[in-house]
Amino acid sequence: MFHRAKKYFRAKQFGLVSLTAVAFVCLTTGLLVASGLNWTHSSAAQTLESASEPAIRPPFQESFAPLTERLSPTVVNVKVTKVEKMGFNPRELPEGPFGDMFKQFFGENFQPRQQPVQGAGSGVIISNDGYILTNNHVVEDAQQVTVTLADQKEMKAKIVGRDPKTDLAVLKISADHNLPAAKLGNSDQLQVGDWVIAIGNPFGLSHTVTSGIVSAKGRVIGAGPYDDFIQTDASINPGNSGGPLFNMNGEVVGINTAIIPNGQGIGFAIPVNTAKPLIPQLVKNGRVTRGYLGVNIQSITPELAKALDLKRDKGALVADVMPDGPAEKAGFKRGDIIISYNGKTVQNSHDLPPMVAASPIGQGATVTILRDGQEKNIKVDVAELPSDKGTLEASAKPEQGKWGMQLQDLTPEIARQLNVEADQGVLITSVQPGSPADEAAIQQGDIILEVNRQPVTTVQEAQKEISKTTNKDALLLLVQRNSRSMFVALSG
Repeated sequence: MFHRAKKYFRAKQFGLVSLTAVAFVCLTTGLLVASGLNWTHSSAAQTLESASEPAIRPPFQESFAPLTERLSPTVVNVKVTKVEKMGFNPRELPEGPFGDMFKQFFGENFQPRQQPVQGAGSGVIISNDGYILTNNHVVEDAQQVTVTLADQKEMKAKIVGRDPKTDLAVLKISADHNLPAAKLGNSDQLQVGDWVIAIGNPFGLSHTVTSGIVSAKGRVIGAGPYDDFIQTDASINPGNSGGPLFNMNGEVVGINTAIIPNGQGIGFAIPVNTAKPLIPQLVKNGRVTRGYLGVNIQSITPELAKALDLKRDKGALVADVMPDGPAEKAGFKRGDIIISYNGKTVQNSHDLPPMVAASPIGQGATVTILRDGQEKNIKVDVAELPSDKGTLEASAKPEQGKWGMQLQDLTPEIARQLNVEADQGVLITSVQPGSPADEAAIQQGDIILEVNRQPVTTVQEAQKEISKTTNKDALLLLVQRNSRSMFVALSG
């Protein structure tokens, strides 16, 4: 039995050896045949692909360290001190027993307690003599601004100019030596997918560097009429506001300004090309002067295009024309569709405001419109945007902003929302905490009907009457709040 088993094992062994030999011969024969047939299909395909497509380059350098070391000294930490009121204001209490009881207990002259509040952001040095670019919302209503340099040296900063519409501001510090300044790049050259790095002070952590790519361009997030943001997945957090977004050449291509609170990897930066033409105005005048047509516009939806019997849903539809504005004087009508401004195509209502804003004041512009299906060119003299011209801010000159009110002309749209006449007065859009207007209980949304017994219907008229009030005088305002009017005296 043992012999039979041994013989069986040898037979199996012989079978395996034979199969192995046969397989080896077949494989060798196949390789020889293939070589004779010039078997190069796969490699030829790869060669053709590499010839038709550019070679893939390494996406970025091995380390951001050299770039970070060079750029970090241009980034600063911005600390601000603001004043907020704590507690009740008896003037804001409702009529009735509760209000009477509160006033009786605390007294008619009770004033809410004021408490300083600290805030922080970032900024980037843009000139060797100490000008710094940051966000307006970082320094708005600031009583004191302190800048901390990369070497931890602290310096007092002055707000030289602010532009709430684009959320930009310029600060100035005085140093005894030339400061390292960042170079402003060209954000128009950015492409989706380009690498970028952000340097700032998130959550008070100084000089934090994050990297990512440009996720999108031209984002509209509802921040205002000049929305045109760069979206990036480089980490941006509270405290990064005002800090720079750099490209791989070490140039500033954006100013980090906004985040989506519940999102991850979604941050937004103001393109540096938006900031560059505004910086000289902010440094010289403290504010930005913009062009003004005097039209309310809206984008054309497919439904509107169908209702208006339009062949395309492109352009900006004129929903209203401001009385006595440049557009009315030039002959614009409600229902006109603006399709071109000074030769530049207007695709939708978002395209037009930046074009008009950048126009020189007092110069003519050519606007192409569609009216009743026919194209027509209209010449219009661009005026200064009234809401910019009449801003009374604390950061402006003392005679303009010492009362602590920011004013705006009433537009028909705002007037409808407030249920008032469009030419009834001047709208108060904000009140600076601790200012004479705040002490007199002036509120955002109040409408000034008279200044020192003189009726006013525009910011320019209000500014003219306010400027007549000396520091020793009291400013008397007739204010409309909701459906009632009242006189309010402001002490200088």
